[in-house]
Amino acid sequence: MNETELPEAFAELAPRFGFSRPAGRCLGAIWRAAQAPSADDLVTQLGLSRSNVSTALKELRDAGLVQAARSPGSRKDFFVAPTEPWELARLMLAERERRVIGPARDHLSALEARSADPRAAALCELLDAASGYIQALIRLDPAELARHIDPARGGGKAEKPAAKTSKKKKKKAAQS
Repeated sequence: MNETELPEAFAELAPRFGFSRPAGRCLGAIWRAAQAPSADDLVTQLGLSRSNVSTALKELRDAGLVQAARSPGSRKDFFVAPTEPWELARLMLAERERRVIGPARDHLSALEARSADPRAAALCELLDAASGYIQALIRLDPAELARHIDPARGGGKAEKPAAKTSKKKKKKAAQS
């Protein structure tokens, strides 16, 4: 694999996870690098403008996917990403829940409160369940996440992570 293939693959996947293509390219380059690259290294390697790299690195840092590190004797920031693929997956799930599912759930909840529409309530319950499930996955450490998603890694059947029970479900259970 040459040095541009993995960053290009990450660029193709990035929009599916809510990230820009330049952020995907930067993440791919950082993730495969033997030594942590600086922003200047990424500009040179990927052929992106300095502003694209800066914006992409901010996006990745805000999502917790990369961190800046300093090298003794250098004023430059060097960027590192988790080396464990399952940790990367966990962080990407967390960002997707934060950016997409959480706001959609909040919007539907407000709509439900204003309209009392049972369909909005049903959608809100669905997003509550999806959000709870994803949040439970996010709380797993990378090895547990790997075993949950790929049971062959743990030698057993995947278990549903414990999701928090909504107030509505607790109320229904108490009434039964």
